[in-house]
Amino acid sequence: MENVYLLIGGNLGNRESNMQKALNLISVSIGNVIKKSSIYQTAAWGNTNQPKFLNQVLVCETALTPQQVLAQIHIIETIFKRIKLEKWGSRTMDVDILFYNDCIIDTPNLKIPHPLITERRFVMVPLYEVAPQLIHPILKTSITHLYNNCNDKLEVFKIGNEL
Repeated sequence: MENVYLLIGGNLGNRESNMQKALNLISVSIGNVIKKSSIYQTAAWGNTNQPKFLNQVLVCETALTPQQVLAQIHIIETIFKRIKLEKWGSRTMDVDILFYNDCIIDTPNLKIPHPLITERRFVMVPLYEVAPQLIHPILKTSITHLYNNCNDKLEVFKIGNEL
């Protein structure tokens, strides 16, 4: 089994219900969720004129390849009727692959580790909660170090424990 680190989040509809539904779908289609961060609320990043997001990091054990995980993510996002109309726009559910063990993949449709991890406080805070000692395979440094040196000033509020 492989470990895949996912970020789930959304800012439309019943956010809490959507998070729980996404967690359930991930458990069934990608693999056993072995660790979950608390749920965090943040203002939108990139395109700031939209509702606040809820985000959570999940660590899953999976037998799927990274490409198979991505295919399952697309199915899950389709279930939530995710339509990408604009970059960093509002959405009912977004699922991103942050890490897949220590794999490095750089293809047009899949980049692992996710290239914007270190620039996004809404990713770093929940990731630090679940995997502070994880080493970024490209930067060769720990999540703790990256968290402590994140320049994003977006406020990230813990609103609850895991779902």
